[in-house]
Amino acid sequence: MRTLAALLAAVSLLAAGALFAARPTKSTALPTAAPLAGYAPAASAAERALEQRFRTIPTPDRERAWHRLFTSQPHPAGSERNHQLAETIASEWRRQGWHDVRILQYDVLTSLPRAVSLEMIAPVPYRATLREAAYPEDPDTANPAVRGAYLSMSASGDVTAPLVYAHSGNPEDYAELKRRGIDVKGKIVLVRYSNPYSYRGFKALTAQNQGAAALIIYSDPAEDGFRRGPVFPNGPWGPETHIQRGSITYDFLVPGDPLTPGWASVPGARRLARSQAVSLPHIIAIPLSWHDAQPLLAHLDGPAAPPSWQGGLPLTYRMGGSAVRLHLHVDMDTRPMPNYVVEARLPGTEHPDDIVLIGNHRDAWEFGGVDPSSGTASLMEVTRALGSLAASGFRPRRTIVAANWDGEEVGLTGSTEYGEQFANELRKNLVAYINVDSSTSGPEFHPSAVGSLAPLVTALANEFPAIANAPRHGPMVETKIGSGSDFTVFLNFLCRPVVELQFDGPYGVYHSVYDDFYWMNHFGDPGYKFHTLMSQLWGSLALRLAEADVVPFDFASYGDAIASFLAGVAHSHPPLEFASLNRSVAAFRASGNSLNRALADALARGPLLPDTAARVNSNLMRVESNWAIPSGIPGRPWFKHMLYAARYTYAPLQLPGLTEAVEKKDWSTARAQAAILRQAIDRNTALLNQTRKLLP
Repeated sequence: MRTLAALLAAVSLLAAGALFAARPTKSTALPTAAPLAGYAPAASAAERALEQRFRTIPTPDRERAWHRLFTSQPHPAGSERNHQLAETIASEWRRQGWHDVRILQYDVLTSLPRAVSLEMIAPVPYRATLREAAYPEDPDTANPAVRGAYLSMSASGDVTAPLVYAHSGNPEDYAELKRRGIDVKGKIVLVRYSNPYSYRGFKALTAQNQGAAALIIYSDPAEDGFRRGPVFPNGPWGPETHIQRGSITYDFLVPGDPLTPGWASVPGARRLARSQAVSLPHIIAIPLSWHDAQPLLAHLDGPAAPPSWQGGLPLTYRMGGSAVRLHLHVDMDTRPMPNYVVEARLPGTEHPDDIVLIGNHRDAWEFGGVDPSSGTASLMEVTRALGSLAASGFRPRRTIVAANWDGEEVGLTGSTEYGEQFANELRKNLVAYINVDSSTSGPEFHPSAVGSLAPLVTALANEFPAIANAPRHGPMVETKIGSGSDFTVFLNFLCRPVVELQFDGPYGVYHSVYDDFYWMNHFGDPGYKFHTLMSQLWGSLALRLAEADVVPFDFASYGDAIASFLAGVAHSHPPLEFASLNRSVAAFRASGNSLNRALADALARGPLLPDTAARVNSNLMRVESNWAIPSGIPGRPWFKHMLYAARYTYAPLQLPGLTEAVEKKDWSTARAQAAILRQAIDRNTALLNQTRKLLP
């Protein structure tokens, strides 16, 4: 096993050449003379030249070296290894020339296993391995630091009870069990990770509400194993013993430290008692491989499960309820542990208070080959390239901030605490947050963004042939945004614009030991070309936002997104009047189109006068803030954005206050939420019209 010092030496050795000696790779931008949104002609040409210089700096060799550094040892939140990596990143950012580098410590509730065991005691004895098999092709899989099966934030306890199979563990699955006369109260429930997908924390809350004694979530080969294709180490899909670790925090209610909901867990902060923490589970839960699940499923009694519940194993899946009895023991070390967020800045020259923030989380369940170490490797190449530009004299117009989060896997913790600590500054000054959780598990580009930034992401991405020439169906950028990564606090709590970038592909080893350096080099991104492409795209987007004469928001596009969100609610034909809302959206969209044309015409004649530009930019940045509901959406006050939230499953939820009220048939709340939405749209339409009048 290579030491941290040796890996750093290898990374530094690769840095030794001339700053701009690298040649553009095949993924550099297509030449184009089209004007850039938000730029006067001279500034547009200068920005294109700057981005081209930037894109020559990231290299696949450097991406691979960074990736090996971060995947060389397991580094979950709360571990000393993860702390070491925080110190390493801070040291590297200082060496790269970034300013104000600091490590912020948040002592947050964290959960690591002390002891976990599972045995079948009837009808036949079987003791689950709860471990993943090592493969000689991949020595990392034999690393003794790898933990066995556990779910962060599981309750500790010891239970002996019958087993019930509940399909995906969603409410409709328990309803089906009840129709078949099977009660899960006091029993251990076995569910699958996907089919359909729902976040494991939602499965835990559902089982807890049903009165189950414990929850086991296993990986069925129909979802991510041999039924999908060749398995590790010969293919990208999960092998027999792969285990999907994860957290079951109820962060769809309140993300971050469960004991400091809505405020930062800084020294001296008020903390709730655990009994008051709404996001803290109270059920025992573990993950399981299909290797360990198969003997349990094979001995289940009861009626045969419905066809949609049948999985990929060669047996009849039954619902159980009495024949199989398990003994489950879980002892978790759940206590406040340090999370370390690393932050660095390139100060802006003209608008130093305005911030373009780029970030990725560092903590991984084990090696984190895809999630998150591919993203961390790309982040380090972005910061190295921007530092190289700065060393040659470049200074951004707006401040660029780089952040490396901790505790994302436990409950979106580090980013949430950071956002809560600096809420006043970020609500006012954050232009946009650009998140990359994982750079790549394959070649398919799947970005998402708020409606105002979708055109910018599309235009920029289309400058890269590897993206522009890829076949796709429908819009490139998804404007429906759920949760599950570090953008959540910036969008849903602070109500600021966000972008999420990611390349996807066949990926069956999620959160397992096999998500590692070997997997990435053989299946995910051999040659690290998509890591490099991500760095080029990510940094270019940050530069495009930081350098613009006028921040390139497109509110006509936002109007299109809102119209589609509203149509989705109206499709269910609730007894509500939508005509006035539709008129408001149409007016907002028209004002956005008018402003787009006026800005393009004004900038074509040259830069705006400084005072005019300042007032225009200030107004444009206020639009996203106007989507905030200070008291939050009904039932979840932490979530304050009236256009965006997530369902408990992490799935996107548009117009959350209105949509959830309609789904509950709570017509009084639905009418109130519709009125709040219409007032916000009208307020933003007036703001756009006012901004249009500022232009020459």
